[in-house]
Amino acid sequence: MTERPEEFRWLSDSDPLGEIYCVSFVRGLSPDEVLRRFGVDEGTLEEVAFNELEERSVESMRDDAAGYIGAAKIGDWTLVIEPGGWQIAGDSEIGGRVSRGTEVVSVCCHEYASDTFAYLVGGEPVVWFDPMLPDARSGSDPDRFVEEMREAGLDPEYDIDDDDSHIDFPMERSFALASRITGLPFSPEMLKLRFVGAEPLED
Repeated sequence: MTERPEEFRWLSDSDPLGEIYCVSFVRGLSPDEVLRRFGVDEGTLEEVAFNELEERSVESMRDDAAGYIGAAKIGDWTLVIEPGGWQIAGDSEIGGRVSRGTEVVSVCCHEYASDTFAYLVGGEPVVWFDPMLPDARSGSDPDRFVEEMREAGLDPEYDIDDDDSHIDFPMERSFALASRITGLPFSPEMLKLRFVGAEPLED
């Protein structure tokens, strides 16, 4: 499958999130609760627009994490954006706290390292993989979404050693998979929401 998923072409056409980011969907928790579980300075909690969220993250960027993150409620889910960060999917302690008693779908892009798709439930990774290597999955139930992966163009039997094999548009396909799980297509309109933003606590 080489066609780019049309509903997500805006991600590469306009590049609104930059080179490093993590977008997560957390079921059944309020934005404030998600941020508290993530670990933020509650004295910095305030309502912000997406552009403010990005600007503040850049201003206080850390070597290994976003300097500012935001969360917004959408139906039964809370959307979380880490500009310049990847901790919900990449830090087992933070991902475990955020997903405790619920489920989390996370898509992370990192231009200088590996991208990540993660599905966490009850504090544990259930499905975790690099979208460029969808056959190399880990987690407690790595085959849970194989049909949805095929539909999104992330071949669960992908063979990197096949010269004719290549995963095109891995980020767009990862968001297509996230949409199949959550029922929420990540759209430009979501970036127009008002977010609850805060500074993560230092380690």
